[in-house]
Amino acid sequence: MKLTLKAFDLKLKHTFRISRKTIDFQPSLIVELEEDGIVGYGEATSNPYYNITIEILKNDIEQIRTIVEETANITPEEFWIKINPFLKNNPFALCALDNAYNDLYARKKGKKLYELWNYDMTHNPLTNYTIGIDTIENMVKKMEELPWPIYKIKLGTPEDLAIVTELRKHTDAIFRVDANCAWTVEETLLNAEKLKSLAVEFIEQPLKANDWKGQREVLKNSVLPIIADESCIKEEDVAQCFNHFHGVNIKLMKCGGITPGRRMITEAKKLGLKTMVGCMTESSVGISAIAHLLPELDYVDMDGALLLAQDIADGVLIKNGKTIYPERPGTGVILY
Repeated sequence: MKLTLKAFDLKLKHTFRISRKTIDFQPSLIVELEEDGIVGYGEATSNPYYNITIEILKNDIEQIRTIVEETANITPEEFWIKINPFLKNNPFALCALDNAYNDLYARKKGKKLYELWNYDMTHNPLTNYTIGIDTIENMVKKMEELPWPIYKIKLGTPEDLAIVTELRKHTDAIFRVDANCAWTVEETLLNAEKLKSLAVEFIEQPLKANDWKGQREVLKNSVLPIIADESCIKEEDVAQCFNHFHGVNIKLMKCGGITPGRRMITEAKKLGLKTMVGCMTESSVGISAIAHLLPELDYVDMDGALLLAQDIADGVLIKNGKTIYPERPGTGVILY
């Protein structure tokens, strides 16, 4: 098996701001695994919050190049178990390799990933479209630029309620809000009351990731459902989120790929938690991997490639929130 690494700077349509960072470009690393002329693709992006850079991704993957390239004829689960010990401190790199191997494995069998898993795709959830923090006027413009059935609104400013109040005047779409750890318990409970009156569906990660005591209080008293994000990174976090959140947002890069992501979804369902998979700002390589998990999810946030000025790959197509799959095996991705 041949391993190839390709780095890109993904240019965004608009400056993207959340409560803790602002970006115009998103550095990304594409992993290609090739066997007998068949190529599988995976992706990982840089992320300062988790101390991940493209250089770190490359270096960590290069250290196990021989192990990866000597691998043959094992399942994706076996592949993940094989490389996980070497990448425990870099789940982003693990994710890129795991997704590429899942893609390659399915392509070799001539099947789409969801066909390999025997998923029924008839009732897939719609994906939201994210409106990053900006002036209220610009947030309205971004929303009107792309009419969509569900918007996720990034919050964490002194004007949070004013933002949602104004946006609500311009659409009847479903709203979800994401505070990215920026609120206190008191702010969360007060904001939830107002946001419910503005037809917000749920609040994502209002408190700091390690504020389990505060989150327990929010769970008991919030009038809106609360979904974990930064509090749910690894597989063992799902159990801790039980009795603290109503649901979990699983990010494949944070947990180490599709393989552990599927296990986390299964665990969340057993615990009665709502299931969601979210994306980073990434290309259609990463987004197309997420798309094959849709039948297992209550909610999905896979708009990363829609935020780009120019994509680097062709994969799933998203129209008005609905996912359309290409007639190609694996994740269906091809690089331009």
